[in-house]
Amino acid sequence: MSRINKNVVLALLTLTSSAFLLFQLYYYKHYLSTKNGAGLSKSKGSRIGFDSTQWRALKKFIMLTSSQNVPVFLIDPLILELINKNFEQVKNTSRGSTSECKFFCVPRDFTVFALQYHLWKNEEGWFRIAENMGFQCLKIESKDPRLDGIDSLSGTEIPLHYICKLATHAIHLVVFHERSGNYLWHGHLRLKRHIDRKFVPFRKLQFGRYPGAFDRPELQQVAVDGLEVLIPKDPMHFLEEIPHSRFIECRYKEARAFFQQYLDDNTVEAMAFRKSAKELLQLAAKTLNKLGVQFWLSSGTCLGWYRQCNIIPYSRDVDLGIFIQDYKPDIILAFQDAGLPLKHKFGKVEDSLELSFQGKDDVKLDIFFFYEETDHMWNGGTQAKTGKKFKYLFPKFTLCWTEFVDMKVHVPCETIEYIEANYGKTWKIPVKTWDWKHSPPNVQPNGIWPISEWDEVIQLY
Repeated sequence: MSRINKNVVLALLTLTSSAFLLFQLYYYKHYLSTKNGAGLSKSKGSRIGFDSTQWRALKKFIMLTSSQNVPVFLIDPLILELINKNFEQVKNTSRGSTSECKFFCVPRDFTVFALQYHLWKNEEGWFRIAENMGFQCLKIESKDPRLDGIDSLSGTEIPLHYICKLATHAIHLVVFHERSGNYLWHGHLRLKRHIDRKFVPFRKLQFGRYPGAFDRPELQQVAVDGLEVLIPKDPMHFLEEIPHSRFIECRYKEARAFFQQYLDDNTVEAMAFRKSAKELLQLAAKTLNKLGVQFWLSSGTCLGWYRQCNIIPYSRDVDLGIFIQDYKPDIILAFQDAGLPLKHKFGKVEDSLELSFQGKDDVKLDIFFFYEETDHMWNGGTQAKTGKKFKYLFPKFTLCWTEFVDMKVHVPCETIEYIEANYGKTWKIPVKTWDWKHSPPNVQPNGIWPISEWDEVIQLY
């Protein structure tokens, strides 16, 4: 009996111990591990991004470009926007002091950098080292548009984009080239037949759908997620440029064909006028840019750019367009302070405003203000002798950048529609006699100013 009692007691003790052990395991799993796990998860979570494929790819890329002196700076819109929102924090963060990956670890297919090609010394060496580090790199080239005006050099190819992939993340390197107007330009990313369309999701690229032009940014070095990178000193300005950066080239090939049919005027008078018109345009651009007023090449100046990549020598003036909503009351004073006296002012801000300033050598600057309606735009004209009003209708248009007489300036993106509205289908044929009241196909009468308003709407100087 005593033996049985001993066995029973032993069994009960074993059972009790097992139950207690199971209870401890259960308690640890459901209570302690949850409690401690939250702290562990938090501590570990702040480092998770630094172990991601994306961050490692960026770290390798930045190490590569830094060691090879590749002049790159960050232009990724998503990251720049995040940096701009936390700009003071980013500026005051030193390398290695961050404990959380906040910027480079945001999920995406690409990270975008710009490369300043004119500062790059070792292109081929960099490409080879990148591949040795495990990157798969794609180089996209096309002809250099800056040489299209030179027959012997036309067709020379330059690099426009690099795409380097490491594992699942890709770096899009947009090649910025220096242009004569002291700005940076990048080309269209156009895939050639031999390129694997599945290499990366090309449709998701934010740069390269069309050529783009940007002000030359001042750069500063910052530490982003523990990595030292260069970024535009004014990230917000660069971000604001992106949606309005589209660039269209002058049509050099067509201009050469034009001058084969109609010989260029290279007389002393024509050369002198072009020089004076260029200086006047540069002064006007400087004045309007200082005011923050957006403008574009209009009328004969726009025709000269599109048809012959130059100023039309018999036009005798420089024509600019400005949206009326961009008008500023101090615009007249600003031009007068720049040495351009007011020649005439027609119309008023609410209706048909037009300004004309006198440049040197009898070259004048005409500024036409454009008004927007539901389905079209228009600018007005006034006949000083009679007070008659005229309206010039244009299809709606947007603005693109171009280069003209060594300047970065705006032109209507829908250029052919704009020019045909103003000059008709025969715009390719030079016309030296032009009546602004009757010659344009888009002109129509717009009534007459009341005599009581003439002192306000017809001002001659």
